[in-house]
Amino acid sequence: MIEYIPLIMFLVVCLVLMAGYPVAFTLGGVALWFAAFGILSGTFTASDLLFVPERLFGIYKNETLVAIPLFVLMGVTLERTKIAEDLLENMARACGHLPAGLGLAVVLVGMLMAASTGIVGATVVTMGLMSLPTMLKRGYSPELATGTICATGTLGQIIPPSIALILLGDILSSAYQQVQLEKQIFDAKTVSVGDLFMAAILPGLLLVGLYLAYLLTVGFAQPERAPRFKHAEHVSRGKLFFSIIPPMLLIVTVLGSIVSGFATPTEAAGVGAIAALILAYSKQQLNRRVLAEIGQSTAKISAMVFAILIGASIFSLVFIGFGGKELIENFFQQLPGGRWTAVLLVMVVMFLLGFILDFIEITFVVVPLVAPALLAMGLDPVWLGIMIALNLQTSFLTPPFGFALFYLRGVAPESVRTSAIYRGVIPFIVIQLTLLLALCIWPSLATWLPSLISP
Repeated sequence: MIEYIPLIMFLVVCLVLMAGYPVAFTLGGVALWFAAFGILSGTFTASDLLFVPERLFGIYKNETLVAIPLFVLMGVTLERTKIAEDLLENMARACGHLPAGLGLAVVLVGMLMAASTGIVGATVVTMGLMSLPTMLKRGYSPELATGTICATGTLGQIIPPSIALILLGDILSSAYQQVQLEKQIFDAKTVSVGDLFMAAILPGLLLVGLYLAYLLTVGFAQPERAPRFKHAEHVSRGKLFFSIIPPMLLIVTVLGSIVSGFATPTEAAGVGAIAALILAYSKQQLNRRVLAEIGQSTAKISAMVFAILIGASIFSLVFIGFGGKELIENFFQQLPGGRWTAVLLVMVVMFLLGFILDFIEITFVVVPLVAPALLAMGLDPVWLGIMIALNLQTSFLTPPFGFALFYLRGVAPESVRTSAIYRGVIPFIVIQLTLLLALCIWPSLATWLPSLISP
């Protein structure tokens, strides 16, 4: 019974979270309660808790994690100003003559927003407020309109600079170095956030391409569900150019500096945050009130992320102290089918946990527990990171508990039924699962670009 205490810890955390308690305090609180029980019963070594200050200090001095509040600042700035709104309006006019033209514009603008914000909730809510009323007014079916917005909003999970990829990169890097040291490989290779950014570019673009292909197919085959503009408004090339170029320059500058090795993710995030503020100011969208809202929102999101990270760090320390690491490794090694069965099991568990937990919670709680065991079985850490990111993105869409569905439900008109939102995301879930399968068959979709650029 004692060897199963780590499993019981994990189940208790899930139950407490489902009861509605704050994530950060649940993780740390449950861990400390189990540690106290273990100390009293002689099943846990009290001296293990002395590593808590060292772990917390490691979080504070981790320069990679500094990129999170800076990227959040960049995304919130673009969200709170009218930069995205102007871009959507001009793109909709430019694509209006095409089948499902407005849907195509939503996907393209959502892709740019995902690359600018990296925050799923912000993208879904913003796109829902900006585009859903217009799509419904233009005669789009509620299912297609809501499905397009939800799926597009989740692109922030996989298209860099994604906050999910920053967190995954930091955790997988630590796990990979730990595995190599345990194998007495002292010249340990590293996995950087930049590697994951590069690996995510091709799958992200493929996913956008599949979304566009699906919308074009619907536009041709069922034009009543996605009608063209009968009187498409003309937009000048100059106006379209000047609405697209600023956010594109911002994205290219941030990603280009990281991919080229010219700047670290943290340095690039700082440049991106300042550039977003300058861009908003140049468009006369920045004043004292908006700046205060941007600061408050950035502080809340950043504080939430780091509070969860601290709680998860305490949880994983106690989990390992009870022998959880050995429990997982032994379980994976005994599975029939070897590492592929282990990967499938982990993916299914993460997919199901995505119904009740946010990607930040899964990244901080689950990934540190399973990643060392999976990497020890010989899996490529970059490929594994992209698989996890895509998997969590899919869980955002899956009824009945997908977070993106709740975000859109909160801003959608009452005339749009929840069942319509659920039906609308099903084709996009199939598309994402197809891409996941393709990554399993052709891992080079994720590993080719990093191997080409890295020495």
